[in-house]
Formats: sequence, C-alpha cells, structure tokens
Amino acid sequence: MKKRYHIENLDCANCAAKVEHAIAELDGVDAVSLLFVQKTLVLEAADDRFAEVFAAAKKKAAELEPDMLILEDAPAVTEAAKGLEPEQKQSLIRIIAASVLLVIAWLLPLTGIAKLIAFAVPYLVAGYPVLLDAVRNIAHGQIFDEALLMTLATVGAFAIGEYPEAAFVMIFFQVGELFENIAVGRSRRSIAGLMDIRPDRATVVRGDYEVTVKPEEVQVGERIRIRPGERIPLDGVIVSGKTTVHTAALTGESAPSAKSEGDQVLSGTVNQSGAITVRVESVYAESTVSRILTLVESAAEKKSKAERFITRFSRVYTPAVVLCAVLLALIPPLCFAQPWGSWLHRACVFLMVSCPCALVVSVPLSFFGGIGGASRYGVLIKGANDLERLSAVDTVVFDKTGTLTHGEFAVDAIHPKDCTADELLDIAAAAEQRSTHPVGESIIRAHSGHLDPDRLTEVTELAGRGLHAVVDGRAYDIGSAKLMEEAGADFRECHLSGTVIHIAREGEYLGHIVINDRVKHGAKAALDKLRTLGIRRTVMLTGDLQSVAESVGKAVGIDELHAELLPADKVAQVEQIMQSGAKAAFVGDGINDAPVLMRADVGVAMGAMGSDAAMEAADIVLMDDSLLRLGTAIATARKTMRIVRENIVFALAVKLLILVLGAFTEISLWLAMFGDVGVLILAVLNALRAMQPAAAPAAEHHHDHGHEHGDDCHCGGHHHHDHEHHHHDDDDCRCGGHHHDAGE
Repeated sequence: MKKRYHIENLDCANCAAKVEHAIAELDGVDAVSLLFVQKTLVLEAADDRFAEVFAAAKKKAAELEPDMLILEDAPAVTEAAKGLEPEQKQSLIRIIAASVLLVIAWLLPLTGIAKLIAFAVPYLVAGYPVLLDAVRNIAHGQIFDEALLMTLATVGAFAIGEYPEAAFVMIFFQVGELFENIAVGRSRRSIAGLMDIRPDRATVVRGDYEVTVKPEEVQVGERIRIRPGERIPLDGVIVSGKTTVHTAALTGESAPSAKSEGDQVLSGTVNQSGAITVRVESVYAESTVSRILTLVESAAEKKSKAERFITRFSRVYTPAVVLCAVLLALIPPLCFAQPWGSWLHRACVFLMVSCPCALVVSVPLSFFGGIGGASRYGVLIKGANDLERLSAVDTVVFDKTGTLTHGEFAVDAIHPKDCTADELLDIAAAAEQRSTHPVGESIIRAHSGHLDPDRLTEVTELAGRGLHAVVDGRAYDIGSAKLMEEAGADFRECHLSGTVIHIAREGEYLGHIVINDRVKHGAKAALDKLRTLGIRRTVMLTGDLQSVAESVGKAVGIDELHAELLPADKVAQVEQIMQSGAKAAFVGDGINDAPVLMRADVGVAMGAMGSDAAMEAADIVLMDDSLLRLGTAIATARKTMRIVRENIVFALAVKLLILVLGAFTEISLWLAMFGDVGVLILAVLNALRAMQPAAAPAAEHHHDHGHEHGDDCHCGGHHHHDHEHHHHDDDDCRCGGHHHDAGE
C-alpha cells in the first residue's frame, strides 16, 4: 500500500532530508519520499502492517521535528492566493523591527556591557525562533541541525566581541529563511494552479431533475449537463448540443475545438460556448483528468541522479564541515599557542556555511519547475529521473503509423484508362460500400456523390487479394496485382508508392487508385527542430513495405529507416541502437508499441489522451498529436538540467572558496553568511527559471488541414485533396502494383 500525506510546519529542506532518512530505516517501510518543495510525505508498506508502520513513522518525525504535522488531506492551494501567509508576515515584522533596533544600536556611542545589550536586543528579536529550535534540537540530540549551527556561530561571534556582525548575521539568516519560504510557496502555488484541472462538481440529470454531486459519485451511463464556462467533470460522449471546448489544460493547445453530438469530450477541459449533455463513459477514478493528476502528483517521487547525489552529499557535508570547525577552534590554540579569538572566528565561518540548504532546496525545485512548466505545453513528464534521461537523448526513434503519419488512409492519386477519374472512383466506391477495411473506407470517403446500395448486387471478399463485385449488373475485380493476374487483366504498374487498388471489368483493365497513410503536417518541421537541438540521428521503424517507408522517410527527412518489422524486431532495433552507445528515445502511439516504449532509454507516447497503455508504458506523454511538442520537451529537459548543474557548481564553488579563505585568513562573518543565505537566495532564483519552459517552436500551434504540396505530400505531386482528383495518363505509370494491408 502507498499513501500520500500533506506536511506542515517543516521549513528546513535539510531537516526534511533527515526525517526521510530516519523513516526509511524503520522496520516495515518499503519506500518513503519526503518532498519538501511539494510538502508531501509518500509512504509505502505492506497492507497488513501499514497502520503500524505509519504510526512509527509519525512518532519518528515527531522526535526529530516536534512541530511537523502530517495531515491526511492538503489544504486547497491555488495560484490565485495572494500576499504573505500569517507566519511570513510575522517573520517580516520581526526582521523590520530587528533591523531598526540594529541601526539604533549602531548609532549609539555605547561601550562595554551596554553595547552588548544594545546589539543583543535586535539579535534576540530576529532570532528567538532559531534559538528555541536550537534548544529543542539539543534535547533531541540533533547536533547538525541548521538552527543549532547558526546559534553556535552567532553566539561564538558574541563571545569574541563581534556584536554587530552577530546581530546582522542572524537578521540576514532570517531574511534568507523568509525568502526561501516565499519563493518555494509561490512556485508551489503556481504549479498547483497550472494543474488545477480537478473538477469539483457534476450536474447529473436524474429523471426530471438536475442533481449536483461530486464527480466520484457519478456512474457510467448517467447523463451530465455542462453549461458554458464549466469544466467538464468526466469523460463521455455528447448526446445533445454543440459547443467549443478549450483543451489547453491537457494539451497546451490554445485554440478551442468544435464539438457536437457523437463527439467525445474529456474531463479537465472547459466547455466554452454552448450547453451540452454528455453520456458518461468512465468513472472518475478512470477518467483522463484523474490519471493526469496521478501522474503529476507522483512525478516528484521518482528522484533523479542529481537529487540522490544531493541527498547523500548533505548527510556527509554538514558533519564534515562541523568537525573541521571544531578542529579549527581547538587545535591551533591548544597545540600551537595561537590566539583563541582568531581561530574561534574561523570556526564560526565554517559553521555558517555548513548547511547545504541551497542545494537541498534548489535542485528539487528546479525539477519541480521543469516538470510543471512542460505541462503548460501538454507534455507530461512522469518523474525527475525521466526528465534527466530525456535531456541526454541524442537519438530519436519513431514509429510510423500514428506517429509520423495520421494512421488514416486517404486516396492519393487516381490513374484511369479508357474512363475518367470520377468514373473509376465511382465504380470502386460502389463495390466497397459494404467494406469495413480501412482501404475501402478511404475510397468511400473520397467519393463525393451519393452511393445507391442497390447498385451492388453481389460481393465476395478474396482474402489478401481484394474483392469480386457485381455493380450495375457487370462483374468487377478490385484489389491487388495478383488479383489482376487471376482475372487475366492487362494491368500496368504504378510509379507511386502506397496501396495500389487495381480495377478490372470482366477482364478489361480500367486503371488503379493509389491510397496512402498521410504524413502529418509539421512532421518534417519537428524533425528539423530536433536537429537544431543537437539530435544526431533520427530513425523510423515500421511494419509497412520498404517502398512505403522510403516514401514517408523522404517526406519527413528521416536519417535512417527499417521496414517490414514485427513488434519484436522493433525492440531488437532499439536495443541495437542503444548498444552502440546512443541515448535513445522511442516515440510511438503508446498502444501497439508498449514493449519498445518500455525498452528505450526514454519512451514517449504521443496523442495518447485516454490511452491507458500509453500512460502506463511511456516515460513522457505528449497530450496531443503534435510532434513539435517533442522538441519542446527535450529543450525544457535540457534547460532544467542546465539550471541544476549551475546551482550545484555555483553553491559548491562559493562554499569551498569561503571555507578555504576562512581556514587561512580571518574573513568577515558577513561574507560567510553570504556563503549560506546569499547562495541559497541566488540558487532559488535561478531554480525558478525552470518554471518557464523552453521556447516552443512558432509552428507548434498550426493545425493540420491537409497536405501542402512539396512539403508533407509524398505522392509525387499527384495528390487527392478532399474530392479533387489528380490523375496521369496510364502510359505514365511505370512501377509495380504492390498491394499491402492497410495496417502495420
């Protein structure tokens, strides 16, 4: 069993790490994550022991942090919350009062005990919460707590007569604590507001009445009414009304989409223009919004290598620096008759920079911001470790059908002989009107006129070859080149790639129709964008024919392709790429490609709203069909990792420099304080940049309205647009009529 709890009154990131480590060592705990930035405790234990383990964890947390509260439910947090929280206001008042008193003490011409008292007053006004925490920590044996270390350092400063420095350092420390609290709280509220897609009510039509209930109380099959401006609470199908739906919260797409009777709508989206009635198709726990929220809430539990490094580092760094401080304070005066004051001063410097909070706060905050920022563009990243792996990707492997292409077949070209293109299409559509095959359906869609079912009096499906049909009293063979050979028709080969449907009437060849799975608008631009991001190699894997794969590959600009593959072959190809040393991401539709998605370094499912297989197998989910989102995801991941590295290098470099200077010379305690609080403030400010995702390509908001000639069109310029037919004279057809199944 795994449960999530909200935590309050825990203001120190390093303390949170210590509580997490202590709970992890308890008997019966399978896994634990104490997420300081998210104020969340995630505890996992066996079902039959969970109550016992939770009680032990709560007791251990109380021993280490008596003020820490573990709550079942989190209070509502929204981006709309403005201003400071009550505790922050109290802290700000203390800081202002202490600062005024410090200035007064500085201006007064005092000496001796009077000067000590004058500077002790602002020190106590600003720092009494720290001093109380320090006393409590001593009682609990916590010698490496931030409050105790700061108390020792400032009391040491008083002991050597540096009164102004001691008071200023305590005030500055409180300023840093307040800033950290505000910055983390603002980022938390911002991301919570960004993902505030949870519907709070549903209006159910029951009999002649409308009843407002929680979404969890609505059953499958019930009808709900959604008025303009309301958030759609559950997945379903519109049974009456028409509207436009704003899907930005799920897909990042700013343009609304039109919906009418029979169309599916997803929970979490917003009904904009008209009242609609929707038949519910899934309970709330299985709805799109519920699955997305579960993914986002769980993202922080999967920690990156950088976060795990900081956790291990903090457990070693603080004790090591405190030990050095003790040695600095004792060894030179005792062993080499050095002055106590000078070396106690240097020990205070070490104590002030001994807390690794700048790293413990800023690194998780960077990942938290990066994951939240990516969600603005409809990119769901399951965890910090997935984001870290995505940033290192140098090879992207694509599935073809449903990823680079639409997965829906359409007529590309009509090549008639001794008849017109419209006549050839009319015959084929009349023969295929009872077909449920994707190829037959694409021919019927391309037919612009009415089809009379009485025209088709007989039809026989010929497995793998096509069909024999009697249309208008005459016999037709419609299908592959092999069927033409059987019918004795003198067919001609076609120079275009794709599914070629040949048509013969009573042995007389009439021509053929070329059908293709259309390349997605923007696919080529997406691959070009990946190259600008430094992706060295793009690969396409497909179960389709080599000729079709080459046509699609040429249209999108793929570097390498492998065709006629079984699902197991795709896994083998990805493994071979990874064995060559490449960091590979596999991009698929998330339904047929689960094995490859799970095997790649990073699995990316696209267009996967409502797909359980995609949500389960992939590490990254692109919530709409735009391949350009992949470039945004990679750019955001790299930006986040750059910020993480900057903070780690900056914090460690500054602290190391101050430690070295402090060991060999007497530096100001104010500079030492900068090594703690100043570095923390700068690192948190830098981490907040991760909340703004990397710039999305300008083409990202283009919509697919069909092919553009010379770009995504891969039919050699002879493309079927809507109901406009393009054809060649049959003498121009030069290549083989290779029929293949419609799917991969």
